[in-house]
Amino acid sequence: MFGQYASKVFAGPAVQGESCSICGLAGICIPRGLSQRELEALDSITKYKHELKKDDFLFHAGNIATSIYTVRSGSFKTTINNRDGSEQVTGFFLPGELIGLDGLGSNTYTCSTIALENSTICEIPIDEFDNLCAEITNLRHQVMRLIGNTLSRHQQMILVLGKMSSEERFASFLIDLSRYHQERGFSSIEFSLTMQRRDIANYLGLAVESLSRLISKFHDRGILNVNRRNIKILDWDWLCKLAHAEHKWQINRRVDL
Repeated sequence: MFGQYASKVFAGPAVQGESCSICGLAGICIPRGLSQRELEALDSITKYKHELKKDDFLFHAGNIATSIYTVRSGSFKTTINNRDGSEQVTGFFLPGELIGLDGLGSNTYTCSTIALENSTICEIPIDEFDNLCAEITNLRHQVMRLIGNTLSRHQQMILVLGKMSSEERFASFLIDLSRYHQERGFSSIEFSLTMQRRDIANYLGLAVESLSRLISKFHDRGILNVNRRNIKILDWDWLCKLAHAEHKWQINRRVDL
């Protein structure tokens, strides 16, 4: 049915793991702002720490939507297939982010989701989650906030792809990653790319060769220091100017060894 996607599909029991109340991602994930009683209710329906290997599918586009997922560790990409059978990368998901929100509004997932590396996720059944949201106002508000953030990012991506040059697209992509790390207390100027260049290029609507030239150009101009997948932003002001973005927070230069 899925052709080349028939293998490495997510399946298997959950591995015993931490509850929401003691998870290090609780401050940025669904549990944010919930009381202890509300956390316990969320814990009761959550299946913790499913493990996926690199290139495993969490679900395929067209699958019946039964759950939403939070990334516990690792990273994922979402894709759709174009009419000619080619793959289009539609997003990347890192720890603390939700996958499968499109399943809340329909009976099926609109994208396929693949692990970019060995990863773990928490699974929340949609039916039980809907019932819990009806009972817990704080949880419902949190879900609306997360959906709003997702819509905002998608709208920004439409602008990036439709109006920006290749340099501006790549700069915007780096700033988005920088903000992600900043919000989680990590260095906003030095981080690793878990996604391959071909996936980044696909996501940004560029040829792989064009992205490689951009990376070399940014490196040669002293904007970035690039070592394999490790990125260090050397000229933040120039990067923001190129992407027409404002840096409204203090740069976090912390680098965890």
